[in-house]
Amino acid sequence: MKEIIIIILTAVFVNNVVLSQFMGICAFLGVSKQLKSSLGMGGAVIFVMVCATACTYPVYQLLERYDITYLRTVAFILVIAMFVQLIEIVMKKTMPPLYNALGVYLPLITTNCAVLGVTVANIDEGYGFLQSLANAFGTGAAFTLALVLFSGVRSRIQHSDVPAAFKGVPSTLIAASIVSLSFMGFTGLFS
Repeated sequence: MKEIIIIILTAVFVNNVVLSQFMGICAFLGVSKQLKSSLGMGGAVIFVMVCATACTYPVYQLLERYDITYLRTVAFILVIAMFVQLIEIVMKKTMPPLYNALGVYLPLITTNCAVLGVTVANIDEGYGFLQSLANAFGTGAAFTLALVLFSGVRSRIQHSDVPAAFKGVPSTLIAASIVSLSFMGFTGLFS
Protein backbone atom coordinates (compact mmCIF):
# COMPACT_ATOMS: atom_id res chain seq x y z
CA MET A 1 0.00 0.00 0.00
CA LYS A 2 2.86 2.35 0.83
CA GLU A 3 4.36 1.75 -2.61
CA ILE A 4 1.06 2.64 -4.31
CA ILE A 5 0.82 5.91 -2.37
CA ILE A 6 4.40 6.81 -3.27
CA ILE A 7 3.72 6.09 -6.95
CA ILE A 8 0.65 8.37 -6.88
CA LEU A 9 2.40 11.20 -5.02
CA THR A 10 5.44 10.97 -7.28
CA ALA A 11 3.23 11.13 -10.37
CA VAL A 12 1.36 14.17 -9.03
CA PHE A 13 4.21 16.26 -7.67
CA VAL A 14 7.63 15.11 -8.86
CA ASN A 15 6.81 13.78 -12.33
CA ASN A 16 3.82 15.99 -13.09
CA VAL A 17 2.95 15.08 -16.64
CA VAL A 18 2.27 18.68 -17.68
CA LEU A 19 4.55 20.77 -15.50
CA SER A 20 7.61 18.48 -15.40
CA GLN A 21 7.37 16.31 -18.50
CA PHE A 22 5.58 18.84 -20.76
CA MET A 23 3.06 16.37 -22.15
CA GLY A 24 -0.54 17.33 -22.77
CA ILE A 25 0.29 21.01 -23.27
CA CYS A 26 -2.35 21.55 -25.98
CA ALA A 27 -5.23 20.65 -23.69
CA PHE A 28 -3.50 22.36 -20.76
CA LEU A 29 -3.37 25.70 -22.56
CA GLY A 30 -6.74 25.31 -24.27
CA VAL A 31 -8.99 24.19 -21.43
CA SER A 32 -7.46 26.02 -18.46
CA LYS A 33 -9.41 29.24 -19.06
CA GLN A 34 -12.24 28.25 -16.70
CA LEU A 35 -12.23 26.16 -13.54
CA LYS A 36 -15.35 24.20 -14.51
CA SER A 37 -13.96 23.05 -17.86
CA SER A 38 -10.59 22.31 -16.21
CA LEU A 39 -12.23 20.01 -13.68
CA GLY A 40 -14.34 18.34 -16.37
CA MET A 41 -11.37 17.73 -18.63
CA GLY A 42 -9.31 16.52 -15.67
CA GLY A 43 -11.99 14.01 -14.70
CA ALA A 44 -12.25 12.78 -18.27
CA VAL A 45 -8.46 12.40 -18.54
CA ILE A 46 -8.26 10.50 -15.23
CA PHE A 47 -10.98 8.13 -16.43
CA VAL A 48 -9.34 7.61 -19.82
CA MET A 49 -5.87 7.10 -18.30
CA VAL A 50 -7.05 4.51 -15.79
CA CYS A 51 -9.24 2.65 -18.28
CA ALA A 52 -6.61 2.79 -21.02
CA THR A 53 -4.03 1.45 -18.59
CA ALA A 54 -6.38 -1.32 -17.48
CA CYS A 55 -6.73 -2.40 -21.12
CA THR A 56 -3.25 -1.72 -22.45
CA TYR A 57 -1.53 -3.70 -19.71
CA PRO A 58 -3.04 -7.05 -20.75
CA VAL A 59 -2.72 -6.07 -24.42
CA TYR A 60 1.01 -5.57 -23.88
CA GLN A 61 1.25 -8.94 -22.13
CA LEU A 62 -0.38 -10.49 -25.20
CA LEU A 63 1.98 -8.64 -27.55
CA GLU A 64 4.92 -9.77 -25.45
CA ARG A 65 3.76 -13.38 -25.50
CA TYR A 66 3.77 -13.42 -29.31
CA ASP A 67 6.97 -11.33 -29.51
CA ILE A 68 5.30 -8.43 -31.35
CA THR A 69 5.87 -5.68 -28.81
CA TYR A 70 6.83 -3.34 -31.64
CA LEU A 71 3.06 -2.94 -32.20
CA ARG A 72 2.46 -1.52 -28.71
CA THR A 73 2.14 2.12 -29.80
CA VAL A 74 -0.45 1.31 -32.46
CA ALA A 75 -2.39 -0.96 -30.11
CA PHE A 76 -2.30 1.58 -27.28
CA ILE A 77 -3.51 4.40 -29.56
CA LEU A 78 -6.47 2.27 -30.67
CA VAL A 79 -7.46 1.51 -27.07
CA ILE A 80 -7.17 5.18 -26.07
CA ALA A 81 -9.23 6.32 -29.07
CA MET A 82 -11.95 3.83 -28.13
CA PHE A 83 -12.22 5.17 -24.58
CA VAL A 84 -12.28 8.79 -25.69
CA GLN A 85 -15.15 8.02 -28.04
CA LEU A 86 -16.97 6.31 -25.17
CA ILE A 87 -16.49 9.33 -22.89
CA GLU A 88 -17.59 11.72 -25.62
CA ILE A 89 -20.83 9.78 -26.14
CA VAL A 90 -21.54 9.57 -22.40
CA MET A 91 -20.77 13.27 -21.76
CA LYS A 92 -22.88 14.39 -24.71
CA LYS A 93 -25.89 12.52 -23.28
CA THR A 94 -25.42 13.11 -19.55
CA MET A 95 -23.54 16.44 -19.24
CA PRO A 96 -24.31 18.62 -22.29
CA PRO A 97 -23.06 21.90 -20.74
CA LEU A 98 -19.68 20.37 -19.89
CA TYR A 99 -19.56 18.67 -23.29
CA ASN A 100 -20.13 22.05 -24.97
CA ALA A 101 -17.62 23.81 -22.69
CA LEU A 102 -14.89 21.31 -23.59
CA GLY A 103 -15.71 21.61 -27.28
CA VAL A 104 -12.85 20.53 -29.52
CA TYR A 105 -10.60 19.67 -26.57
CA LEU A 106 -12.53 16.52 -25.67
CA PRO A 107 -11.60 14.71 -28.91
CA LEU A 108 -8.05 15.96 -28.36
CA ILE A 109 -7.74 13.49 -25.47
CA THR A 110 -7.29 10.89 -28.20
CA THR A 111 -4.15 12.65 -29.38
CA ASN A 112 -3.09 13.79 -25.91
CA CYS A 113 0.42 12.47 -25.56
CA ALA A 114 -0.01 12.38 -21.77
CA VAL A 115 -2.52 9.54 -22.08
CA LEU A 116 -0.30 7.53 -24.39
CA GLY A 117 2.73 8.53 -22.33
CA VAL A 118 1.37 7.05 -19.10
CA THR A 119 0.58 3.71 -20.74
CA VAL A 120 4.07 3.50 -22.25
CA ALA A 121 5.73 4.71 -19.02
CA ASN A 122 3.99 1.96 -17.05
CA ILE A 123 5.59 -0.65 -19.30
CA ASP A 124 8.98 1.09 -19.34
CA GLU A 125 9.02 1.37 -15.52
CA GLY A 126 8.23 -2.33 -15.18
CA TYR A 127 5.12 -1.70 -13.09
CA GLY A 128 2.72 -4.51 -12.28
CA PHE A 129 -1.00 -4.14 -12.93
CA LEU A 130 -1.94 -2.37 -9.66
CA GLN A 131 1.15 -0.16 -9.83
CA SER A 132 0.22 0.78 -13.39
CA LEU A 133 -3.31 1.71 -12.34
CA ALA A 134 -1.92 3.79 -9.46
CA ASN A 135 0.48 5.57 -11.80
CA ALA A 136 -2.32 6.22 -14.29
CA PHE A 137 -4.53 7.65 -11.56
CA GLY A 138 -1.68 9.77 -10.18
CA THR A 139 -0.79 11.04 -13.65
CA GLY A 140 -4.42 11.95 -14.31
CA ALA A 141 -4.61 13.70 -10.95
CA ALA A 142 -1.40 15.56 -11.85
CA PHE A 143 -2.96 16.67 -15.13
CA THR A 144 -6.06 17.84 -13.27
CA LEU A 145 -4.00 19.66 -10.64
CA ALA A 146 -2.05 21.47 -13.35
CA LEU A 147 -5.28 22.50 -15.11
CA VAL A 148 -6.94 23.71 -11.92
CA LEU A 149 -3.89 25.64 -10.70
CA PHE A 150 -3.37 27.24 -14.06
CA SER A 151 -7.03 28.18 -14.45
CA GLY A 152 -6.61 30.22 -11.26
CA VAL A 153 -3.44 31.84 -12.57
CA ARG A 154 -5.10 32.64 -15.90
CA SER A 155 -8.09 34.24 -14.21
CA ARG A 156 -5.70 36.49 -12.26
CA ILE A 157 -3.84 37.41 -15.46
CA GLN A 158 -7.12 38.17 -17.21
CA HIS A 159 -8.02 40.72 -14.53
CA SER A 160 -4.56 42.26 -14.33
CA ASP A 161 -3.07 45.23 -16.12
CA VAL A 162 -0.74 43.47 -18.56
CA PRO A 163 1.37 45.45 -21.08
CA ALA A 164 -0.07 45.27 -24.59
CA ALA A 165 2.89 43.25 -25.92
CA PHE A 166 2.24 40.52 -23.33
CA LYS A 167 -1.56 40.22 -23.61
CA GLY A 168 -2.92 36.83 -24.61
CA VAL A 169 -0.55 34.01 -25.48
CA PRO A 170 2.73 35.60 -24.28
CA SER A 171 1.47 36.19 -20.75
CA THR A 172 -0.10 32.71 -20.70
CA LEU A 173 3.17 31.04 -21.69
CA ILE A 174 5.20 33.08 -19.21
CA ALA A 175 2.77 32.18 -16.41
CA ALA A 176 2.87 28.50 -17.44
CA SER A 177 6.65 28.51 -17.24
CA ILE A 178 6.58 30.06 -13.76
CA VAL A 179 4.03 27.50 -12.53
CA SER A 180 6.22 24.77 -14.04
CA LEU A 181 9.29 26.13 -12.26
CA SER A 182 7.44 26.02 -8.95
CA PHE A 183 7.04 22.24 -9.31
CA MET A 184 10.81 21.81 -9.55
CA GLY A 185 10.83 22.28 -5.78
CA PHE A 186 9.33 18.79 -5.41
CA THR A 187 12.29 17.14 -7.17
CA GLY A 188 13.82 14.49 -4.94
CA LEU A 189 10.90 14.49 -2.52
CA PHE A 190 10.12 10.82 -3.13
CA SER A 191 12.54 8.10 -4.16
